[in-house]
Amino acid sequence: MRTTENRAMDGQAPRRRRRGRVAVTAALLLTAGGLAACSGSNDSSGSGDYVDGKTFTWATWGDPGNLDPQASFVATEIAKFAYDTVVAVDPDGTIQSQLASSWDVTETAVTFEIRDDVTCSDGSPFDAQTVVDNIDYVADITNASPFRGVYVPADATATASGSTVTVTLASPAPFVLEGFAYLPMVCQSGIENRDSLKAGTAGTGPFVLTESAPGDHYTLKVREDYAWGPDGATTSETGTPSTVVFKVVANETTAANLILSGQANAAAFLGPDGDQLAKEGVDAVETQSAYAHQWYNQAPGRVGSDPVVRTALTQALDLDELRRVITSDRGATPTALAVYDPGFCDANTVKGNLPTTDPGAAADALAADGWAKNGDGILTKDGKKLALTFVYSSQGPGQTAAAELVVAAWKELGVEVEARSLDVTEHTAALFETGDWDVTWSSPKAPNPLVLVPFLSGPSVAEGGNNFGSIANPDYAASAESAMTKIGTDSCADWEDAEAALFQTADIVPFANVTVQTFHQGADLERAGNLLVPTSIRMRD
Repeated sequence: MRTTENRAMDGQAPRRRRRGRVAVTAALLLTAGGLAACSGSNDSSGSGDYVDGKTFTWATWGDPGNLDPQASFVATEIAKFAYDTVVAVDPDGTIQSQLASSWDVTETAVTFEIRDDVTCSDGSPFDAQTVVDNIDYVADITNASPFRGVYVPADATATASGSTVTVTLASPAPFVLEGFAYLPMVCQSGIENRDSLKAGTAGTGPFVLTESAPGDHYTLKVREDYAWGPDGATTSETGTPSTVVFKVVANETTAANLILSGQANAAAFLGPDGDQLAKEGVDAVETQSAYAHQWYNQAPGRVGSDPVVRTALTQALDLDELRRVITSDRGATPTALAVYDPGFCDANTVKGNLPTTDPGAAADALAADGWAKNGDGILTKDGKKLALTFVYSSQGPGQTAAAELVVAAWKELGVEVEARSLDVTEHTAALFETGDWDVTWSSPKAPNPLVLVPFLSGPSVAEGGNNFGSIANPDYAASAESAMTKIGTDSCADWEDAEAALFQTADIVPFANVTVQTFHQGADLERAGNLLVPTSIRMRD
């Protein structure tokens, strides 16, 4: 496997040194229920040897609906089982071979050598041109893929020559290789008929979809000939499940009961329902995850477009109390926006940059800005009420309790609040489709700060982009632009300045990380980032 080396000494163009570790968060799931980097597990609370022919059932929080793996982040969990990426990342954060047997990265291009033994689930071959077609599809702005500018640089172009794919970069992309570790590759049949991907799969992955029952479950069967998984993983290992079922279970209490009764093998838990599983001796993988960041909708006409209002709404809240309530006292105070690789850009960008809790100062600032309470105690300005729609995730038992504290604080300030508890699909639609919100709680799951740029700057959702909060912070944009001209840790100071700029103007207010527990019984498994590693699952007798 080729690595990149610094060639400046011999007169060649300087190259990125391939880092031994990369961050392992797989997708930017902008709902509070997403996960961050996890380690694997060597044992489960099942007993006996590994056995073949069994079904692995995963209790999943969200129903993806449309299964097209390049159409939304919500479908990523199932897509991991049916689709491969050109390179992979293991639970320790190491880049591994997958569809590509080797690769090379410079400041101007990435090349991949694509394996010649890969087949799609329909038996057709997978080749370098198919990789190019995938990149072209995502990079084409008319296709509105949310992965454009996230996992595929917006200005990238790709070509194929034999088994070699060359991705040419119009400008430096410090984390381009890591991005391709998260881009699912669709086979030609799916590329030619995108509608077939809504309720089916067309990939090279270790499993293929056999049943789609939206709102209830999705069933996949194993591909027994699969032999090109991460670092050469196959499905011929003893204990590989013959069938995988994703059962949609929005309630953690129900998920816990399913595991205890043997109706599910694994699920992830944010709240105290996992305590019962721990008491019963069920094993769990634990990790810290970004959990609750407050975002303001700054689209024209929305109250969040006024920085005075954003700051006042933030000052009215006791963020420490919210963290304790929303995480059931299991959380930690965030130190950064993006989830960074250990030792990479690890400065605390939150401390000292957020507006401090001060309801009195919030009231004074709004009064100075022209807001005055009417006879009903609601702040008004130029005949318009200070009214907002607050949307948050229905996942996690602390969400509603914390939301009630927020609503009470804002009503005390004089704000008219409509609060809505939404499931994953509804929440995603509000942020990326309807735009019908003013304040939301979401948490970015990003392997590096570059991934977040399209969500924090550039075109809004209404303009065809991913910037769902319509953020237009010139200091963030300038620092991010400077960072993108640099490589590796040389960019850290700029990324840290960029995040600080967002916090200082209350564009985003991170207030809670959480410990996520992934309980598993009757099966061993590993997680890489927020996703299960399909080829790691081993069923026990």
